Amino acid sequence: MANIKTQPSRRDSKRSHRNSSQAMLTTAFMTKAEGVALPKGVAGVTFRAPRNIVEVISARPSKVKALLAGYGKAMAESQAAGRAVSFRVKVDPTGDTTVIPMEEPMADTADDLAEALEEARGRGKVQAASILAREDMLSADKFAVLLGTSRMTVNTKRQNHQVLALDGAKRGFRFPAWQVGEDGKPFAALPRLFERLGGGPWSVYRFLVQSHPELDGLTGREALRRGKADEALAVADSIADGSFA
Repeated sequence: MANIKTQPSRRDSKRSHRNSSQAMLTTAFMTKAEGVALPKGVAGVTFRAPRNIVEVISARPSKVKALLAGYGKAMAESQAAGRAVSFRVKVDPTGDTTVIPMEEPMADTADDLAEALEEARGRGKVQAASILAREDMLSADKFAVLLGTSRMTVNTKRQNHQVLALDGAKRGFRFPAWQVGEDGKPFAALPRLFERLGGGPWSVYRFLVQSHPELDGLTGREALRRGKADEALAVADSIADGSFA
């Protein structure tokens, strides 16, 4: 059980005529168990505060209990954890005090983050759907016709990373037509690109459609089409190593 006494100090009463805007506030912290008498002596804390604040707190000492309890709890948690502990204090017009640990707002932040991530995923799905709907994104059947082979062979090449295929979910896999060179074959460097870029088809796709300063501004697919496979693979190696974005 906590007992709290808050009162203006006698010294402040003597000096009130000299400084009406400032006052001394002495707060005694005393604790005891139920049925046990208070020990002799208390730990006093004295600080200077505007008189209106002293008057408000002195008139409603019970309103300070929540603040002191929250502060004491934070001190104990800080000592136990060996790190700083934060909390917020809300005071309503009646003087009622609510101490809010920072962990509670952080939960809201986590919710906001989850919502933001979900929105980002939604935007990503919309963008992916837009890419897959382009005319140069062929179905397995049409891509097989382009290569002059069977759908089964196309699927085997997809699984072996010999061709680039993007998963269109309900629409099935889509194969970029531009990955086929003038010789009628997919870029020979594709398996090595998959290996260097982690095996993700979207990572390979981004590499092929983005311009790279290291390739004199060419996109990955333009470099491959111009016979610069070694240079393109070197750039992919650098990206995988984190040398540059």
